Amino acid sequence: MARSDARELGLLIAAAVAIAGGVLAGCAAEPPRVVERRTNDAPAARGAGLLRQAMLNDQNAARAAAGASPLIWNDMLAVDALSYARTLARTGRFQHAEQPQGIGREGENLWTGTRGAYAYDEMVGHWVAEKKDVVDLPVPASSRTGRFGDVGHYTQIVWRATTEVGCAMASNATDDYLVCRYSPPGNIAGLRDF
Repeated sequence: MARSDARELGLLIAAAVAIAGGVLAGCAAEPPRVVERRTNDAPAARGAGLLRQAMLNDQNAARAAAGASPLIWNDMLAVDALSYARTLARTGRFQHAEQPQGIGREGENLWTGTRGAYAYDEMVGHWVAEKKDVVDLPVPASSRTGRFGDVGHYTQIVWRATTEVGCAMASNATDDYLVCRYSPPGNIAGLRDF
């Protein structure tokens, strides 16, 4: 398999195992564990500053392309994201957090992949790539595939009413777990705000 084909296959597999965030989070089951092919053995660069920069830059680029105003970083959302990322890494489970409905609820995007294999911008890139399947219909009918989970990360990123984001990552021996939290949350059933 060619290097670019293996990379594309890895991107597609990682995108397929990600679960959509927001109000519809409870609808998705835990995906099977998939180990993607690596193009090299060098670990991706890590660090809180790099994570923050990549999350803001890449998500705000997607928002700009969709005509939405930029997100600002919220340290409290990042603290919540880190707490849940650590839970995912400790338990090895990949599912959305149970949150109350209404006030206090945060939007949530999750990503997981082989430890050290992906750069932060690749992780966000998997979410943004969902744009190709978005149709101009209210949530949850906004997916060309008929599965909202195929577009929910992207629609949360570009949800116009969302103004803040905070992200964090935790790892266990085999996997990285990225969690982004959003306020106000997006992906509200019956609305189209992306």
